[in-house]
Amino acid sequence: MALRILEIIYPIFAIVFVGLVYGKRYEPDMSLPNRLNMDVFIPALLFTVLTREAGHAGMYLQLALGAVVIILGSGLIAWSIARTINIDPKTLCPPIMFSNAGNIGLPLMVMAFGEDAFPAAVVVFLVGNFLHISLGSYLLSHHANILKVVMSPMMIAVLLAILFSVIGIKLGETVIKPVEMVGQICIPLMLFSLGVRLAEVDFTEWRLGLFSAVLAPLIGVVIALSIIPLLELTKIQQGVLFLFGALPPAVMNFIFAEHYRQEPERVAAIVLIGNAFALISIPLALVYALSIVD
Repeated sequence: MALRILEIIYPIFAIVFVGLVYGKRYEPDMSLPNRLNMDVFIPALLFTVLTREAGHAGMYLQLALGAVVIILGSGLIAWSIARTINIDPKTLCPPIMFSNAGNIGLPLMVMAFGEDAFPAAVVVFLVGNFLHISLGSYLLSHHANILKVVMSPMMIAVLLAILFSVIGIKLGETVIKPVEMVGQICIPLMLFSLGVRLAEVDFTEWRLGLFSAVLAPLIGVVIALSIIPLLELTKIQQGVLFLFGALPPAVMNFIFAEHYRQEPERVAAIVLIGNAFALISIPLALVYALSIVD
């Protein structure tokens, strides 16, 4: 079991480590690569996967529901904790609610459960991403433009794939192959970008960062364990939903906090220390997740 967990996490954290070393040495500006990922590479990946999985949407409805419950449940618990310990809920709640289902989640789930887990991993990623951009923006500012969510490249890719499925358009392998190749860029780039971000860790808020690093996966795992028996999920979907609950905060939380001026230094500590803590929390989560699927 230990060797299998090492085989799963080593490629992920090896790429993150390369990004960390490169970030420390050269301090690269990752704004353009990250923008390309959001606007081109991830949409290409989503379109490819959803197009090939056309006709199987019903298999993932309960999985999507489970992801929604984990996100909203985490938010409610985090809000109560924030009020209790006198922290602004707008600072604590989003990082606890919205996890790193992109940079870490997608590659982790595929490495853990194989290519068959990829559609399920994409479903929880989509749910998390949509709620983060829409609900997450609204939590930080009631004046956020939700229309931008619908018009984002990722949502357009999803809507196009759904439209093709409804109309019955099937793209040939010659057409879909270059789109698939472009989409394959996104996961390694996500991991490398995360490593560069980790090079910028500010330890002045380390207490809040460490507290949240433990709190985020703990809440997610407890909720996942509570709802998995209530949902009709395959073993792989159960494993995916459990790992979704165990993921650290999404890097996008810091980007949003900076944009809306919501204590970005504190949010940065929560996000970056939380992702560093994943070196401990993810292997522990894998022990149980692999036992579900095996």
